[in-house]
Amino acid sequence: MSEQRFIPAVFMRGGSSKGVFFHTKDVPADRATLDPMLLSVLGSPDPYGRQLDGMGGGISSLSKGVIIGPPTREGADVDYTFAQVSVDKPVVDWKGNCGNLSAAVGPFAVDEGLVRAEDGEALVRIHQVNTKKLIHARFPVRDGRAAVKGDFAIAGVAGTGARIRLDFLEPGGTQTPHLLPTGNAVDTLDVPGLGPLRASLVDAANPAVFVDARDVGLTGAELPEQIEARADLMALLDRIRRLAGVAMGLAATPEAVGLASPRVAVVAPPLAAPTLDGQVLDPAGHDITIRMLSMERPHRAVPMTGAMGLAVACRIEGSIPHALMVPGPRVEEIRVAHASGMVAVGAEVRRTNTEGWFAESAVVFRTARRLMQGQVAIPT
Repeated sequence: MSEQRFIPAVFMRGGSSKGVFFHTKDVPADRATLDPMLLSVLGSPDPYGRQLDGMGGGISSLSKGVIIGPPTREGADVDYTFAQVSVDKPVVDWKGNCGNLSAAVGPFAVDEGLVRAEDGEALVRIHQVNTKKLIHARFPVRDGRAAVKGDFAIAGVAGTGARIRLDFLEPGGTQTPHLLPTGNAVDTLDVPGLGPLRASLVDAANPAVFVDARDVGLTGAELPEQIEARADLMALLDRIRRLAGVAMGLAATPEAVGLASPRVAVVAPPLAAPTLDGQVLDPAGHDITIRMLSMERPHRAVPMTGAMGLAVACRIEGSIPHALMVPGPRVEEIRVAHASGMVAVGAEVRRTNTEGWFAESAVVFRTARRLMQGQVAIPT
């Protein structure tokens, strides 16, 4: 008997993330079997944090799995299930979504023959299974395949590619019943070791807790390595995240809150902040600054669902992001500064008499590329 078996897989970049893509028919449906398989594929858990024995890249944005199959919802062309794989723990989280890898789902579906598309602009309607939401992906098709070459650039990714438009429909309430799980634009968390802390708890694209950088002793301009180097700060941010998770109804106790949700973000007004490529952002070129953490690590580029959640929060009067955003006339897009540069996100939010604040849509633009195709090895 062979010591390894091989499963068809595609390795893809979507936005500023990478992941291993599978067809539903090629992987076990039983999570008790599927979770260990994904851990092995990505090389987790790795106490050294490098995932050298798998396809992962040692950080959360490079440790992901995607499963694509026939649609199970009306109005969709494919089902897309996302798995966030921990780097150093034997944990696979199935609750949230990856906005960046969402960009690669449509091209994968067309190239794999799951969706027919004529040359020109394709529309692939994606059922995001984790969040039960619909995403519309629009991208160019050439010679029957998703176009790769183009002149669209995104922060955190070298070079350019074909532009992919993603419309996230009704992104509020992915893991909780409402856009504002507590009904409040601002809540006060009693944080051990800190005291009362004002926070905005928002569930848009993924649940997140937004806090003013100054309230946790930061400016908002710190790079990810500077945040991670401070064990006291990392512990504080995790306490805040877990308390927010309880307040949002994601778990009964702080200890029971998962690693992936909610994310925690420190936000600040526009700053002349350094980026990872050595540049300094012009405060006039963006509307708000963010540093976001998930899976117990700070992100080098803001997760796309994090940027969308922030843009939605900026539209909610009374929220912390709304108060910190540069004052001025309402613009179509929110320009979000992060450690790798800037990303513009469209968000349509309105207030209703019955539900309160309601997010109609969020729009982002990404690129994607197929990096490898073949078979991935897992132990028998």
